[in-house]
Amino acid sequence: MLWSRAFIPTLRDDPADAEAVSHKLLVRAGFMRQLMAGVYSLLPLGHRVLRKIEGIVREEMNRTDAQEFRLPCLHPREIWDRSGRWSKLGSEMFQFEDRRGSEVGLGMTHEEIFAHLASELRSYKELPQAWYQFQTKFRDEPRPKSGLLRVREFTMKDSYSMDIDEAGLDRSFETHFEAYRRIFKRLGLETVAVEASSGSMGGSQSIEFMLQTDAGEDWVAACRSCGYAANFEKATSRVPDAEAGAALAAPEKFPTPGVRTIEDLANMEGGAPAASQIKTLVYSVDEKIVLVLLRGDDSLVEQKLADNVEAENFRPASAEEIQAALGARPGSLGAVGVKDFFVIADEGLRGRQGMVTGANEDEFHLRGVEVERDIAVNGWLDLREVKAGEGCALCGEPLEVYKCLEVAHIFKLGTVYSEALGAEVLNANGKKVPVVMGSYGIGLDRNLAAVVEAHNDEAGIIWPVNVAPFEVVISVIKPKDVNCFEAAQRIYEALVEQGIDTVLDDRDERPGVKFKDADLVGIPYRVTVGPKGLADGVVELKERRTGDTRDLETTRAAMSIAEFVLDERR
Repeated sequence: MLWSRAFIPTLRDDPADAEAVSHKLLVRAGFMRQLMAGVYSLLPLGHRVLRKIEGIVREEMNRTDAQEFRLPCLHPREIWDRSGRWSKLGSEMFQFEDRRGSEVGLGMTHEEIFAHLASELRSYKELPQAWYQFQTKFRDEPRPKSGLLRVREFTMKDSYSMDIDEAGLDRSFETHFEAYRRIFKRLGLETVAVEASSGSMGGSQSIEFMLQTDAGEDWVAACRSCGYAANFEKATSRVPDAEAGAALAAPEKFPTPGVRTIEDLANMEGGAPAASQIKTLVYSVDEKIVLVLLRGDDSLVEQKLADNVEAENFRPASAEEIQAALGARPGSLGAVGVKDFFVIADEGLRGRQGMVTGANEDEFHLRGVEVERDIAVNGWLDLREVKAGEGCALCGEPLEVYKCLEVAHIFKLGTVYSEALGAEVLNANGKKVPVVMGSYGIGLDRNLAAVVEAHNDEAGIIWPVNVAPFEVVISVIKPKDVNCFEAAQRIYEALVEQGIDTVLDDRDERPGVKFKDADLVGIPYRVTVGPKGLADGVVELKERRTGDTRDLETTRAAMSIAEFVLDERR
């Protein structure tokens, strides 16, 4: 490929709306352009990288004996109704009517479709099966941002395992886990596997592969001592003790004028520190009021609550609903004496006494509350957000907390979808049983951006060889000089013949422009061919990652460069 004929529209400045490093660099370096919010066109360089990532993922999936499919993006409502997710995912899924009045949706995932195909399996003898595809997914993301990190249209490799029992699922899950480890190593990403919420996917267990980066939107709690790691949506810790308030024989009401928040009460004379307060949150769960209680210095992880509440509709209650239910506004709410509503309390409140909570009367609170004596708790759950420095739930050592980007998610689905879609086989005893499924997803576009987040400097992108759009760029200092151009062309042809992705920068531009573009695009190796070097029988090789340069004999340059590239590919 000649650079002069390639479409590589590099820019001098970052796009005005870009925050993530990957967003800035992929636009500036000519890898992508935005069509509308959350939808991007991949230009030739971006497409080349995506295909290389796809190739790595395909190789590792085929290594597990998985079989590749290609399923439709357009799905009938009926099949999603059978799993119950048509209405559950209605706000995220693109749903519409076709010209015949049939309701259809654009697939945001394919559990239902693969389970539908699995209904053609007949016997346990056909199991295990592992099926996968590369397909475009659609998600009506309410806040698309950060370039390819949060989009409405994206490419995913999703795979599905089918087994006869849970033991088989465990083996399939482990097989995928190890395959993903190999994929990320080849992509040049150092990931951590963390416990995660299964969310709308359902199932018994899920693991996310996370990349530590400030561009991520997830928080992870991890322990260096024992290796425990979990997304905040799943993370637990040893709840730190807090000083107990004064114990009273019964709760005592006292005025709290102007108090609206935990902080207000903590700062009020005669108030109480946040750790001695009970925070009362009100939720509407299938249109029924539920009270959620936490210690005042804790924050609710809403996903933890959602994972433990069986509900079609789940949302914070409105101010009007709260007033009607409890007779007070937020800031004066509490659960003491409440009998008409379901009360869920965080485990951090268990055994607590001398607490302060709202009296369900505006500008009044109760002190001396003993949680298990004075509040009719219907359910105890771990709902709080862990904090850095708290003890690891496994070993007690301090937890670290850091920001991460999810680059893959794998699930133990069990029989949720096979039962809904009729995927049953005869077991060894001749009895029909539902297939036990797993689901394993990895977003290609997001991983493309993740590589950039992990590999860049002030000059631009630094692609690992395995995914670089070109592995070598040959920069001709004076392309109109016949000797220079012919020497560069010989090296170019020799590299291409050896299977090295190479671009020949033959543009009539100043060397500085060529070098700057090569660094911005992130090509791992740059070969500079100029009259002065040729006169000495050498060309210069520069490694993008380290900045190291060396002179290579012109006659052996292609062979030496190929050795460097092929060695790094491994």
